[in-house]
Amino acid sequence: MKTTSTRRRLAGTVVAALMAGAGVLAAAPLAEAKANVLSIDGVSFHKPDVQVKVTYSCDPGLDHELVANARTLDTGSHREGNAAGTIKRDKLICDADSHTTQVNMRPATGTYFVKGDKIKVTVFYFDSDGFSYAREATVAVL
Repeated sequence: MKTTSTRRRLAGTVVAALMAGAGVLAAAPLAEAKANVLSIDGVSFHKPDVQVKVTYSCDPGLDHELVANARTLDTGSHREGNAAGTIKRDKLICDADSHTTQVNMRPATGTYFVKGDKIKVTVFYFDSDGFSYAREATVAVL
């Protein structure tokens, strides 16, 4: 009979410990998962450059840059604008928080933008192996 009583006490102790552990986990604040997220907050034009304000979050230890591209959409002429800019990895703050930065995009040689151009802006991460991910895009009028 002592064995059955001991087993019941042991089982009760295990159940109590599991319940207490579950209570601690339920009461703990949820950690927000950061999956290398990007969002475009705004686009502006400071001739000749285009700027994009980006909110980003990234996991610590990742080897990547934040890249932004802009191009004109159907200007109705033969003129086109293409621009690019990057935030190098040593300038990115990768931790548990979201951060905001501005990427200055310089036009490619022979291209330019003018006030009123309708443009598509794309931002993404580019890693050291050549992969891009977390792509976001928006259309804006300069």
